[in-house]
Amino acid sequence: MTPTIHREGPFRFFFYSHEPREPPHVHVERDDAIAKLWLHDASIADSGGFPPRDLQRITAIVAVRRESFLEAWHEHFGES
Repeated sequence: MTPTIHREGPFRFFFYSHEPREPPHVHVERDDAIAKLWLHDASIADSGGFPPRDLQRITAIVAVRRESFLEAWHEHFGES
């Protein structure tokens, strides 16, 4: 299961349900590219084939929505 938590422009932000033991993070996809960003500081864990311009935009989106993404993480995976 991959619950979508946000869509913005061509980007879909989601979680993989099998990753609850990792620190809070979000995946984002567009076409064939999938990146992973840590939510504690909106940093890129894996650029997933995105060009730098898209990564800048994605990082900015995650930084702005970080709190709501963290809330969604804890709702989905629990507080631990």
